[in-house]
Amino acid sequence: MQPDELLTSINRTLTGWARYFRHGVSKAIFNAIDHYTWGRIMRWLRAKYERGTHRIGMPELRRRFCDVGWRFAHNGVVFTGASSVAVTRYRYRGNTITTPWTPKPATTNG
Repeated sequence: MQPDELLTSINRTLTGWARYFRHGVSKAIFNAIDHYTWGRIMRWLRAKYERGTHRIGMPELRRRFCDVGWRFAHNGVVFTGASSVAVTRYRYRGNTITTPWTPKPATTNG
């Protein structure tokens, strides 16, 4: 598996998961999931591209697999993670929830 295939798969999975849970108070959890995932990707890349008993160092990892800062990118595929999904709270709460059974006032035809 190539790094761009891995990033595409992880992005799809995390985005779908985050869209399902975006209605709660979940931004801190999304950041924690991204932090954990970044570490796992980093360890996977270092293990995959080691030469014999020599692992690639962090400066070389950054040069080869990162585009802006420490954001992973390879062949145009960028790791976005769960934090890229906006958290949206519910629009209606309690008595303000709209229903199709809300009575409408009668109109009089004069």
